[in-house]
Amino acid sequence: DEAAALVRNITEQARKNADREAKKIVALAIQRIAAEQTAESSVSAVVLPSDEMKGRIIGREGRNIRAFEAATGVDVIIDDTPDTVVVSCFEPVRREIGRLALERLIADGRIHPGRIEEIVKKAKADVDAGIVEAGEQAVYDTGIRGMHAELVKLVGRMKYRTSYGQNILEHSKEVAYLAGMMAAELKLDVHLAKRGALLHDVGKVLTHEHDGTHVQLGIEVATKYGENATVINCIAAHHDDVPHESPISVIVQAADAISGSRPGARREAFETYVKRLSQLETLASEFKGVDKVFAIQAGREVRVVVTPDTVDDAAAARLTDEIARKIERELQYPGQIKVVVIRETRAVGVAR
Repeated sequence: DEAAALVRNITEQARKNADREAKKIVALAIQRIAAEQTAESSVSAVVLPSDEMKGRIIGREGRNIRAFEAATGVDVIIDDTPDTVVVSCFEPVRREIGRLALERLIADGRIHPGRIEEIVKKAKADVDAGIVEAGEQAVYDTGIRGMHAELVKLVGRMKYRTSYGQNILEHSKEVAYLAGMMAAELKLDVHLAKRGALLHDVGKVLTHEHDGTHVQLGIEVATKYGENATVINCIAAHHDDVPHESPISVIVQAADAISGSRPGARREAFETYVKRLSQLETLASEFKGVDKVFAIQAGREVRVVVTPDTVDDAAAARLTDEIARKIERELQYPGQIKVVVIRETRAVGVAR
């Protein structure tokens, strides 16, 4: 009996120490990172020197705007907004080429189909060069060496991709910094952790042109350009599609979750947001004994008020777990959702 008690005490102590160390490592990594945040959208506004320019952009019988849209693959929206036209396209690289080309045409003043083709071609070359530069800068910033030139270019393309409004390049760099710090605290290979973290979402830049999930595409491209087996496992395991083969891939997954769940890091369409909150409240209110449900903190926390006569303390603890499991099964959401069950008993007396 004494031996069993000793084993239990040692196990409990080890678990407490492990939890404390894990929290310390994550807290240290989070405190040491300062990430920039930019909002992304599917439209770019271009400012005009005057409203007369709108007519020149449209051209005689609309020939200029047709030539521009055909050359760039974007939609140019010209309405009654003063001194502004909007370039709209869900493909961010094409939208950037369109914005750049339109700004240059306006500055140049010569707007006709021949000149449009010439300017668009130059804008495309400049955006391509900017992609390579962004990739090289990201690799330099994170201290990664010896990456294949094509992979560096794909990293640069992340600059024009978003996930829930979070810029994927900034997210990947943030994950790389976090993973590097956590790997250093755990005496693991920092370079390998950063490399796996920077490339964990590389498949997302290929999903428009290729079939397959971003994880499958990431594995294919990393294998093609000779990446280490540990790096490939970081890509493959960051959504738990395959088992983790090293502590580094676990660190990358943790860093990815930290970056994605940081309040304000990700956003979604307002309608989706409202729908998700109402689904969350409806789902939690389906359980017996629930009186009121409030989704708070942008849907990252749900507070459930139960009737004390129906639900006792033990049932309240069980209910927390049941609601959390049901949310996991039935809802799609970024980050994590905290479930709080509140059971309150009030006794009221009146002094006369």
